[in-house]
Amino acid sequence: MISRFVSKTASNSNETATNRAGQSGVLRRLGANPAAWLGGFLMLLLIATALLAPRIAPYPYDKLNPTQSLQPSSWQHLFGTDKLGRDMFSRVVFGAQLALQIGITALIIASGGGLLIGLASGYFKGWLDRALMGLVDLMLSFPPVLLALIIMYALGPGSGSLILAVGLSPVPGFARLIRGQVFSISAKDYVLAAQAIGASPSRIMLRAILPNVLNPVIVLGTVLFPEAILAGAGLSFIGLGAQPPSPDWGVLLLEGRAYLTEAPWLVNFPGLAILLVVLGSNLLGTALRQALTSKS
Repeated sequence: MISRFVSKTASNSNETATNRAGQSGVLRRLGANPAAWLGGFLMLLLIATALLAPRIAPYPYDKLNPTQSLQPSSWQHLFGTDKLGRDMFSRVVFGAQLALQIGITALIIASGGGLLIGLASGYFKGWLDRALMGLVDLMLSFPPVLLALIIMYALGPGSGSLILAVGLSPVPGFARLIRGQVFSISAKDYVLAAQAIGASPSRIMLRAILPNVLNPVIVLGTVLFPEAILAGAGLSFIGLGAQPPSPDWGVLLLEGRAYLTEAPWLVNFPGLAILLVVLGSNLLGTALRQALTSKS
């Protein structure tokens, strides 16, 4: 008994040391990548802007001032004003809150739903796998944008339905990825040993399988976050997402397109905000994927 206890303790210590070494290697590779620094800075800028929007914005985003309609950039209005005299800097800053909310909530919905379906389908197999994958195949038969449009049509326009549509449309892709990973991991010796000693399916999935499928989820999540922000802005731009007077960046582009030649700042600054967020997320995501997959 003592020898088994010592052997188990040594095994756990070695596993912990290996995990710590792997984590420190990922952090070291991230720190050595300039793209990670730039991407991280842009993402921190988004988060800080969203959290501090009430303090950063000089005016309420919906404050009307018709006497200042379509004013260009100035010290009083850094990004100019729109057709109703609303301060564009304040509207872009408050729009960062919606962008961050859409990106994070969509990531939670997509990864959570994909994990639940993928784990259940890949572990239990049989009729449950066929039923869940039949539903996934049905959803995959629609392009993600079309699937989001169908959900938006069913739920109606608005910020809540926008977030739900953007979050649900990537679930099939997540589920397929996780199912494939679970199929492979279920055949490993440590999973078979856990089944042999009578461990419950929930314990096996949570303790033995889930930690080993997190890396692919993280990698796919880095792709989903900027896509969710772009999809949200796109749906708002065509009138199916957030509705005026929301400061959603897609709404700002929709409102500004009629004044593209007269007041180009109405689309330039919201477009620049979307560009910087997507660029930062892609840079950080690419660096993270390289750090996770690199063996050096």
